[in-house]
Amino acid sequence: MKTYDALVIGAGPAGSTAALMLARAGWAVSIVEKTRFPRRKVCGEFVSATSLPLLRKLGLEKAYLEQAGPPVRQVGVYSGKTRMAVDMPCPQDGTDLYGRALGREHLDALILNAADAAGAELWQPWKLTELIQVEDGFMGTAVADDTGERTSLAARIVIAAHGSWEQGALPTLPARAAPQISDLFAFKAHFRDCGLPAGLMPLLAFPGGYGGMVHSDGGRTSLSCCIRRDFLASCRHDYPEAKAAEAVIAHVRAACEGVDEALAGATLDAKCLSVGPIRPGIRAFRHDGIFTVGNAAGEAHPIVAEGISMAMQSSWLLCQRLVAHRNGILRGRGTAALAEDYADSWRRNFSQRVHVAALFAHIATRPAAAQLAVSLLKRAPALLGLGARLSGKAQPLGTFYRSDLG
Repeated sequence: MKTYDALVIGAGPAGSTAALMLARAGWAVSIVEKTRFPRRKVCGEFVSATSLPLLRKLGLEKAYLEQAGPPVRQVGVYSGKTRMAVDMPCPQDGTDLYGRALGREHLDALILNAADAAGAELWQPWKLTELIQVEDGFMGTAVADDTGERTSLAARIVIAAHGSWEQGALPTLPARAAPQISDLFAFKAHFRDCGLPAGLMPLLAFPGGYGGMVHSDGGRTSLSCCIRRDFLASCRHDYPEAKAAEAVIAHVRAACEGVDEALAGATLDAKCLSVGPIRPGIRAFRHDGIFTVGNAAGEAHPIVAEGISMAMQSSWLLCQRLVAHRNGILRGRGTAALAEDYADSWRRNFSQRVHVAALFAHIATRPAAAQLAVSLLKRAPALLGLGARLSGKAQPLGTFYRSDLG
């Protein structure tokens, strides 16, 4: 049996950020990740400017900027024949920063390698198959993906950073929901030699879904999108010889003149990825020594491109508190109060993004509403910049500590 102060489930940006922060603070940390890195993943890849100060505090900003794509200085809309753009708002703290995009195969490895170097013990590719609460914390069973070897991991606290798109036996994983026609399925593709204007990240609005494009690392352009279950079925009917992702991309190109023109001379880089249905929303925060971060805590619709930033920032909010109150937490005291404080801070920082994203997604996935919204934006382009602000592009991370937390 291996014994730790903290057991982190998942090595994406949320889990690796948490493991890195705690390991550097002297905690004994294990991190269990079921897949091998580097790995591609369905994701918009954009990291908002509000997360660059966090990367700086983690000592990763220089390496990130060296690998990431160019600064995103404009946000726009491609829908039908409409192509428009406005300046991306800068953070309200006065810094002249712009977000960038980096493929998850590079970003995840960057943060995880730093956590490993800081002393976190990595179990990869291992999967946590069981987690039970015991008198002095938690006991988990991990199974190696390649050999089937089993081991027991004990920890005082657990940080769930496994996302929200999968089901399983762990108490932090969601139950399987009944299929709905409004379920959203996500797709992602990388292209080379794309004609997307430099520094522009357009929102793509097409019948039944939404998406985005952005220049990423290594000269690649990332196209990611979400589409309703019923419209996905229509795409597959309209393009019977194509795979699902290919049919969706053809649907997007047919509906967005700007996308079709940008991809006219482009070539697909590696195979397309898909996942779903996605489950945006705010989860239940636990108070029993299990803490959730990233999508396991709450997920905004990808339409606002804030997923990575919310993941890393939520881990920062939690681990600041854990480090500040280490002695009490590791003795089993103050866990409930800390969890309540963290949940309150999470909601203050991110609930607006979740709700704004839900509204935008509701409009974008309904053709009549989307057409009306695009017409309004054409008359008042400043609303596009306002939408970017409301979605968190300019809001610095706040700490919101409770004064009586002890």
